[in-house]
Amino acid sequence: MPHIATLSDTRNNCHNCRLRSLCLPDNLSKDDLGELDSIVQRRKPVSRGEYLFQAGQRFNSIYAVRTGAVKTSTLMANGDEHILGFHLPGEVIGLDAIVSRTHPSSAIALEMASICEIPYAELEALCDRTPALQHRLMCIMSRELLVEQSTNHLLSRRSAEQRLAVVLLKFSERFADRGLSALRFRLPMSRLDLGNYLGLVPETMSRTFRRLEEQGLVSIARKEIEIVDSCAMKALAFGTEDPQAVRA
Repeated sequence: MPHIATLSDTRNNCHNCRLRSLCLPDNLSKDDLGELDSIVQRRKPVSRGEYLFQAGQRFNSIYAVRTGAVKTSTLMANGDEHILGFHLPGEVIGLDAIVSRTHPSSAIALEMASICEIPYAELEALCDRTPALQHRLMCIMSRELLVEQSTNHLLSRRSAEQRLAVVLLKFSERFADRGLSALRFRLPMSRLDLGNYLGLVPETMSRTFRRLEEQGLVSIARKEIEIVDSCAMKALAFGTEDPQAVRA
């Protein structure tokens, strides 16, 4: 039985971190890496439900997830939460505040998480001296935009089953990118949060998970997901589209 993908275990500096290939350029020199490491603030672990930052807060830093998982969300006019996304180890949060210098959304830990805080003013100064790092930052920003656009496209005008299949396959890809199992993994969020993200009420989420299981596409044990038939999952999620063409 394959090992369940989990979101833990990295080293305490940039040089040794197993996620550095997701955050940093491969050609960064040892000296440049040392300079970056010197400005990174490794905060104490963030508890489940604790904020990294809140909407409306002044922008000072960007944040890289080392372990655990984080959700970003906004409040709607009626006070309800609207979840914008879920962020795994190696992903950077807070880039959407660079222009306005104010965070447009809140970031909340879904579980105990380790976070690298990178003061943006110091990062900018370092990027001025390190073209490879500046290029990598632009690539990360571009990737975030592409992922958001691709996911929004895939989720629009699709049934509840298709939307859930898309998101589960996206998580499968993201775990695989981290060297973990693409077929067996643990979702870091509650079904309530996942339903909020997909625009599905709790009752619909429960029925949709059950239908995927009854069709033999997945096996579910609480938050643990096993993709049993990946080809059928892709056919359901992407229809006649080529799944490779929509991979972000």
